[in-house]
Amino acid sequence: MEAIVETRHGRVHGTAVGGVCSFLGIPYAAPPVGALRLRPPRPAPRWSGVRDATVLGPEPPQPRFPRDDPMGLLFDPAEMGDDCLNLNVWTPDPGAAGLPVMVWSPGGAFHFSSGGSYDGSRFARDGVVCVTINWRTGADGFLYFGEGDDGADLGLLDHVAALEWVQEEIAAFGGDPARVTVFGESAGAMCIGDLLSMPRAEGLFRRAVLQSGAAHQVVPAAEAARIGARLAEVLGVPATREAVARVPVERLLEAQAQIDAEVLSSPDPARWGTEVVASTMPFHPVVDGDVLPAPPIDRITAGAGGDVDVLVGTNADDWRFGPVLGGFVDQVTEDALAGPVEVYGSWSTAAFGLTAETALRHYRAVDPARSPGDVLAAVMTDWWVRVPALRLADAHTSGSGATYAYEFAWPSPILGGRLGACHALEIPFVFDTLDLRTRQMMGGALGEDPPQELAETMHRAWIRFATDGYPGWPRYDLDRRSVMRFDLAPSVVEDPYAAECALWEGVR
Repeated sequence: MEAIVETRHGRVHGTAVGGVCSFLGIPYAAPPVGALRLRPPRPAPRWSGVRDATVLGPEPPQPRFPRDDPMGLLFDPAEMGDDCLNLNVWTPDPGAAGLPVMVWSPGGAFHFSSGGSYDGSRFARDGVVCVTINWRTGADGFLYFGEGDDGADLGLLDHVAALEWVQEEIAAFGGDPARVTVFGESAGAMCIGDLLSMPRAEGLFRRAVLQSGAAHQVVPAAEAARIGARLAEVLGVPATREAVARVPVERLLEAQAQIDAEVLSSPDPARWGTEVVASTMPFHPVVDGDVLPAPPIDRITAGAGGDVDVLVGTNADDWRFGPVLGGFVDQVTEDALAGPVEVYGSWSTAAFGLTAETALRHYRAVDPARSPGDVLAAVMTDWWVRVPALRLADAHTSGSGATYAYEFAWPSPILGGRLGACHALEIPFVFDTLDLRTRQMMGGALGEDPPQELAETMHRAWIRFATDGYPGWPRYDLDRRSVMRFDLAPSVVEDPYAAECALWEGVR
């Protein structure tokens, strides 16, 4: 069946199936091409007639996921194209009013962004208007040339533009612009941590869910400017935004890939900066002094975003994803852990600010059977997401908004269970889409019989949080630090990672 909605930019027609209406590929900003390439988002133009919203719109420039992914872990049905700043909406009833709204920011290591990889229909089935967005990544979204560059952090400004669209248009789809929850995973969650701190995002959302990402992954301006200069050098153009904007998209992606390879092959902190070497992400949010006035966690500690309700958490074995699927978890040795960054790169604990002796002693005290590769995966989990999430929770407790914390602990059964409860595995549970199998992100890691009851429990908790700010367990506070652990038998645990937070004090 067909569904038609009148927006301020024109009418759109979507699809109505089983009590859920979907509207795909709606532009929230003008196509970032021509004079708008590598520039902040501008309002989308109006259209006449009725716009087709039954198929996904194009996604921003980015490397391609492998289409023949043998494990069925990655799912991206969209194609790159000019009109890429678009979003998708699922609603139970466009004629309704006052429904809670959830806006999803997809992850992808600041290399990828595809709102079309996620199906929001189950949220709509359960009374929520769900929106998934595209945003610019890589050099396209985070190129920076230093002081005076007025195009910093375009990927974050895309989020702001999408949320402004939600404020203006979501009532036409049955949603309440005063009841907006942003939620995201990995780089998407890190962007939400940034939004909590950004003056330009104030008032655009009431609640926030950060899944395996917090408010720490940012690049100092000087380091980002050096990377921008190197990109221009690789391209053979002047180090200006205008010059790079004239480079064909595919050539820019090739140059970006070259710099990625240079960071991995020669991880010199003096050249790239410590944050880039540890994260291996040359292009991600920049503390430019304007879009991001200061490191986000510092601003949150000082009270920014304090009136927003926050739910933040990680997966128990978050960063095992890379070492296991990358094939190097069994290649890491104790000598590699103790090696200099310039030789071993991210195999060295020094890249993350810990000595190998300290890391081995701490993580083997938790589990003496851990191999050097297991220790590295635990170090990466804590550096990337666990400790940042807990520090964000600590910082946010001083505000008027509620703070809640969670951990997803159900382990993937594939590869003999070696992935554990790895990065992104929680997404099909949150979206309640286990039945989509490999037609969703991480579907191939679910195995033959994933626990549907756990999906229903998590999905319901996210909806409760978006609806009234209470997911169903005690608030996180500095006395008890309560964390809901989602597994076959969900339970609340208190301060489960006190030792890890103490280990990383002054380091991360």
